[in-house]
Amino acid sequence: MEELVGLCEGSVGKPVTLPELWGPCPHVRGCDPLSCPGGLEWLKQRLFRVGEDWYFLAALGVLMALISYAMNFATGCVVQVHNWLYREIGDSHLLRYLSWTVYPVALLSFSSGFSQSITASSGGSGIPEVKTMLSGVILEDYLDIKNFGAKVVGLCCTLATGSTIFLGKVGPFTHMSVMMAAYLGRVRTKTIGESENKTKEMEMLVAGAAVGVATVFAAPFSGVLFSIEVMSSHFSVWNYWRGFFAATCGAFTFRLLAVFNSEQETITSIYKTSFRVDVPFDLPEIFFFVVLGAVCGILSSAYNFCQRTFLGFLKTNRFTSQLLATSKPLYAALAALILASITYPPGVGRFMASRLSMGEHLESLFDNNSWALMTWNSSPPWPAELDPQNLWLEWYHPQFTVFGTLTFFLVMKFWMLILATTIPIPAGYFMPLLVYGAAIGRLMGEVLSAAFPEGIMSGGVANPIMPGAYALAGAAAFSGAVTHSISTALLAFEITGQIVHALPVLMAVLVANAISQSCQPSFYDGTIIVKKLPYLPWIRGRNIGSYPVTVGHFMNTSITTLAKDMPLEEVLKVVTSTDVTRYVLVESAESQILVGTVERTQLMQTLQAEPASWALGQQCCLQDLLAGGCATQPVTLQLSPETSLHQTHNLFELLNLQWLLVTSRGRAVGSVSWVELKKAISTLTNPPATKEASLGLQNKV
Repeated sequence: MEELVGLCEGSVGKPVTLPELWGPCPHVRGCDPLSCPGGLEWLKQRLFRVGEDWYFLAALGVLMALISYAMNFATGCVVQVHNWLYREIGDSHLLRYLSWTVYPVALLSFSSGFSQSITASSGGSGIPEVKTMLSGVILEDYLDIKNFGAKVVGLCCTLATGSTIFLGKVGPFTHMSVMMAAYLGRVRTKTIGESENKTKEMEMLVAGAAVGVATVFAAPFSGVLFSIEVMSSHFSVWNYWRGFFAATCGAFTFRLLAVFNSEQETITSIYKTSFRVDVPFDLPEIFFFVVLGAVCGILSSAYNFCQRTFLGFLKTNRFTSQLLATSKPLYAALAALILASITYPPGVGRFMASRLSMGEHLESLFDNNSWALMTWNSSPPWPAELDPQNLWLEWYHPQFTVFGTLTFFLVMKFWMLILATTIPIPAGYFMPLLVYGAAIGRLMGEVLSAAFPEGIMSGGVANPIMPGAYALAGAAAFSGAVTHSISTALLAFEITGQIVHALPVLMAVLVANAISQSCQPSFYDGTIIVKKLPYLPWIRGRNIGSYPVTVGHFMNTSITTLAKDMPLEEVLKVVTSTDVTRYVLVESAESQILVGTVERTQLMQTLQAEPASWALGQQCCLQDLLAGGCATQPVTLQLSPETSLHQTHNLFELLNLQWLLVTSRGRAVGSVSWVELKKAISTLTNPPATKEASLGLQNKV
């Protein structure tokens, strides 16, 4: 008698013998699991038991981390070669000037020419386009795989210029991450064998936006929150775990690669600081942090206004618009030549720390020591070569002092950064905002440390002021105010590994955002306005009167309807004379009771496939055609003429809608699309000059 040893999978309680338990799996017995469809199906079920989304989200994070690290490594090598050439070329000022300027001019010209030759949509940041896509408008050109390759090559050339052009990688890399997410989404659809699902596609795009920021700064928390604030008008909690999981995989892989390459001993923050932990700041300093936030809010509003105005000027000016339309590499070369000439170290560049990279800019500005007190009774000479151990010396010059160099840096970089944002190349603009804000905070911290060399008295004890803490708050406040986001405070903590200044930094960010959001649209919204991308404007506050305005005031009453009792001759006449994508189907021409919608393409196919018996004099109507197989789509969501503009705007943004029908007592009376919404919001935001015209437009709209 053979020994009974246990139960087999799928059994109903009958014990099996040892030979049977060790035998082949009954589900795939008698077939090769590598060639049999049943075996592959069994393997797929086992692999995707936890959910297929986990695998593709992890792959998204790991792939983008590998690409990000490879780009940093390649561009770092190119920058080192440039610095070596600049040092070894000799003492000739002409040769050194040429080596300093020709290098970025050639790189940016190639970046602009190559990327624009592949696809015209590869230039710029990419975040405005991503924001448009996440609102429901799919821009196919921006998700093309050719655009991904153009972005990679163009962005590498941009980053290889170093801090000469003063541009980063956050925006284009976020765009690249969204493109990779769209590609993996298509792979997922084919792997699972399901039909295309717009909801699933949007979920992958949202996760891609979070991964883009997280793999640049190795900051998963702020990466997810920043993508929600900047790129999503409404965010589904269902997508929350997707963004965090993919961002964590990307950030962990990115920092792990640095350890494997012996760049760091373990996984740490990118920009380390040495702030005091016991007493990081005195209570009276909160006031100065709030003042710093107000200064950053005012400067950010001025920056957004000037940048948007200058970008609009370039598009309307005859010379620059023609140059950008026909010779983008030439415009890029001219702008690069101007910026590189100003940052030439023996020239004006010595007063603005031009020899530092953007990472070294942040590392030096976060320095814990007070440069003003260190140079109070001494005048160290400006070093002939960059000293990696004393980067702060790049911010000091005997003729200018620390206050002069920081002020000169802020004045010059204000317009230089605006000029750099107009170059038609793949480039990010968030990292420069961090550096600029850190310089604002550093200047204020140095002023306070000079005004209170012993510290501010609080409770009978005076602790020295740390200018690096003000630089940290300034970086978070200015970048947050320009982009209209609060998560930059968390980003500042993640990239430095310090959270001891959480309260003052957050207060500075909130004050800066309060001022900026009340004065100007964000940097990315301004770009959307200038580029005229399809995006709904934001209704700012209640004082514009969006609640009294109803759908009946601005809806489109000219809708094309097809009645079920309409003869096919008239149906054909309507279809051939209009070019709408869908038709409103009503019960009869007299009642106008809404039944549903009919797609134009499907209606045309049915008309062509239908026998031409109706053309021979037989009386046939649309209802006969519908009964023969032409499908209708139900209208699950409708508007009422009494629905307010505010409610309509929220519905369109929340559900990513493009068009809605308006019904009254079941009758189709009109429709509302983005065109009508934007026109109504624009009329309320910018009312006519005269009261009579305002009343006329109110009744008309």
